[in-house]
Parts: sequence; C-alpha cells; structure tokens
Amino acid sequence: MQKLKILHMYPAMLDLYGDSGNVEILGYRCKMRDIELEIHKHNLGGRETDFTDYDIIYLGGGADFEQQLLADDLLGLKDKIQAAYDKGVYFLMICGGYQLMGQYYKDSNGKKIPGIGLFSYHTCASTNKRCRCIGNIVIETELDGEKYKVIGFENHGGQTTDITSPFGKVLFGNGNEFGSQAEGYSEKNVTATYLHGPLLSKNPKLADHIISYCMERKTGEKFTPSEINDRLEEECRSQLFDRLLGGKG
Repeated sequence: MQKLKILHMYPAMLDLYGDSGNVEILGYRCKMRDIELEIHKHNLGGRETDFTDYDIIYLGGGADFEQQLLADDLLGLKDKIQAAYDKGVYFLMICGGYQLMGQYYKDSNGKKIPGIGLFSYHTCASTNKRCRCIGNIVIETELDGEKYKVIGFENHGGQTTDITSPFGKVLFGNGNEFGSQAEGYSEKNVTATYLHGPLLSKNPKLADHIISYCMERKTGEKFTPSEINDRLEEECRSQLFDRLLGGKG
C-alpha cells in the first residue's frame, strides 16, 4: 500500500466551520485508492517537526485571536516551512492559514500581525467589524488543464491584496476583497483560499488533484485516481450552482 503523510497544523485552533473535515476527506479519498494517509499534528510550541518529511501541509481557518496566538510560533518555523515549500510539499491553507503565510495581517483594531512572508500578498481588515465578506461563493479555477467550479462559504473581514496568481475567478460572492474578481492564491504546490465548508467535501475533484500531485511527486510517475461514486456530491453541487448562478453552473 502506498502512503502519503499530512501535517495538520494547530488542529485545535484553526478549525472554523469544520475546516478539519478537509483532512478527513483526503483520508477517505486516499483510502478508496488503497493509499494510506498518515496524519500528524503540529501543535503550539513544537520545534522538532521536519516539515520536509511530509507530502501535504494543512492549515485551517482561525479568527484574529487565534492568529495573534500563532504568529510568533509560525515565525519560529519560517525556515522549516520555507524548506518544505522549496522541496515541493503541497500547501493547503484556508482563511486564517492563508493570511498567515503572507507578509502580514492587520486586524480591525489596526494591530499588525506578522506573517511568515512565504508569499508576497498581505491582508488588512476593515476597522468596521461588521464590514465582512460573508456568504456562499463560487469561483472558477483550472485543475489539470480543465476548468472546474469550486464552491464554499466565505466569512472574512480581511482584504487580501498583491495577489500574483489567484486560485480562481469569482463567479458569485466576493473573493479576496469586496467585489473582487479574484479569489485565493495558487501555485503548482499551493492552494490558499477563503473557502470554508469544508472546502474538499464540496469539491471532490480538488481533493483528487491534491492527491494526484502528491502521488506523482512521491513516485515520479503519472497518477490517475480511480473513479469514486460522487453522484451525491455532484447533485448537491448542481443544485447550488442553479441557485447561485441562475442555471449557469
């Protein structure tokens, strides 16, 4: 049996809207392909973790309070995280996890929380705490050369700018900023997004894209995931697209 390893960072603190479910979805879809997903946790204060030893590094979403608590801890891991990124480890980051990998996050009180600077973007929240991007969101991205609609739920006051390569084009909702046409940040081994839900339960092809990337990186060979019966998921997606996009899904 093949094995992949995922490092779930701060699982007790970064779990807004069931974001930890993304790890469960990856585990299930790996199991259906006879792949073991070995799950490790990195908690606050840990310093022995070798980040390059993993196939996936995952950070969920957290509010301002959690981000403030984690900022210094993450800064102490900067070199290790950078080394993993440079080696092609896949990074999946949701909301607060997405923001913390940028240059900085300025909260609604004007406090500047340093990010680890892995990417060039930065985030500033409105000083009006009620001024937030909230609701369902649909974006269109490209996975393995094909267009794919990704759906989720956004709830963020932060407005993220200086994005060089967005995750997708906004079809419904806000995205990185109020009324933005772009959402998230993406590279070959990076998916960073504001989409909660959890993200991968609503978007099975994205989960398979991540698994395929990791398997190909590990084995050096093309990996085509076997089919899984996603009829229920696709029916749910179709209904949501009809509701949100007016039948253009």
